[in-house]
Amino acid sequence: MKVLFMCTANSCRSILSEAMFNHLAPSGFEAISSGSFPKGQVLPRSLSTLQAAGINTEGLYSKGNDAFEGSPPDLVITVCDKAAGEACPVYFGPAVKAHWGLEDPSDIDGNEASIDAAFNTTLDIIARRCRAFFALHFASLSPAALKTELDHIAQL
Repeated sequence: MKVLFMCTANSCRSILSEAMFNHLAPSGFEAISSGSFPKGQVLPRSLSTLQAAGINTEGLYSKGNDAFEGSPPDLVITVCDKAAGEACPVYFGPAVKAHWGLEDPSDIDGNEASIDAAFNTTLDIIARRCRAFFALHFASLSPAALKTELDHIAQL
């Protein structure tokens, strides 16, 4: 199953999600990320947070939707923060779609400790959601049932 994590800039939340998903993924699962308006670079704090957690950062880069052209995803998960009034990207295709909103830790103002805490909290939320995702019994889930389960996972 190929999963696409989408946000606006593809420099923080979707990158963290791609890396954590692939770190935890069993065989047969793969994630990629993209942004509707890719920033062109991954935030250094995103990379350092992943590295501190022991997660591989090789091959991570800020990209647009052309990154998966020719290999469409089975599932698209947006991670933008609708509550903050942020515009979420839209994926037009047959994939199952879900929204796992995350506050943007790069928007945190404060000292290094509070910024680190925001990034680590975001990564922890992503990890909980990915673990819940991998615990699903995919063989018995219709696309509609999968969407319902993904909506439940978004609350974790």
